Amino acid sequence: MRLSPRHPRYRSLRVRERLAKAHRTGVVVPEGLIAHGRGEAFDYLLGERTSPSARRAERAAAEWLLAARRPVVSVNGNVAALAAPEVARLAAAVPGLAVEVNLFHRTGPRARAIARRLEEAGVRRVLGVHPTARIPGLPSDRARVDRDGIYRSDVCLVPLEDGDRAGALRAVGKRVISIDLNPLSRTSLTADLPIVDELSRALGSIAREARRLRRSGRKARLLPFDADGALASALVTIDRRLMRAAARRPRRARPRARAWRPRSRGTTGRTRRRP
Repeated sequence: MRLSPRHPRYRSLRVRERLAKAHRTGVVVPEGLIAHGRGEAFDYLLGERTSPSARRAERAAAEWLLAARRPVVSVNGNVAALAAPEVARLAAAVPGLAVEVNLFHRTGPRARAIARRLEEAGVRRVLGVHPTARIPGLPSDRARVDRDGIYRSDVCLVPLEDGDRAGALRAVGKRVISIDLNPLSRTSLTADLPIVDELSRALGSIAREARRLRRSGRKARLLPFDADGALASALVTIDRRLMRAAARRPRRARPRARAWRPRSRGTTGRTRRRP
């Protein structure tokens, strides 16, 4: 399908086309298409831009990843389809960052297809194609991880995550950074450091902040983060945008109510006049 750059939703349509193509190649499952639509709706409410609170969270995420002993970023089909180049740039910006494929709907061919997509984007080494360990307390295929990646990590960046695994990772002592446009999702509510922003914007911002911090020469630290405050700020942003939108909307004039008159018993349907 040819898309005109003049279309007001050009970028959104390009993203949808990319997801549809990734679905045809087996990288994205149908459930992933539904999940993307849900996230895009929240991006509308946030104004399709990075809020100041999200920017602060992304700066904190960059510092956490640089300060971690074994940082890792988890990649599913939607992440690979939407932001494989951004994942590669983040891996280049954060020395020692492991990149691991981790899937809820796992098949061998799908895991290999996602790994190839990441490698073509510039990721040097992709873990998780052949899992070697399990996250305890998690019944789904998300529990199958790489011993050298998520299993041994101390800080996990989990974009487009599900709440069950975020909770399981925290239960075994890992710090969880999430990227999720829905501030009310279980993932956002569970994460130690929730980022409420669109995936490619967030990953790009974290990579830039990591490069800036490394150039500054300042030592990165795992500083405390106010997760509840970040989520509250996202909700305030949505509330203010909705209130402004409601105030701008012109009120339509109500139609005048027509007086009711009894109809005659005849077949003409005309109104009977009273004497």
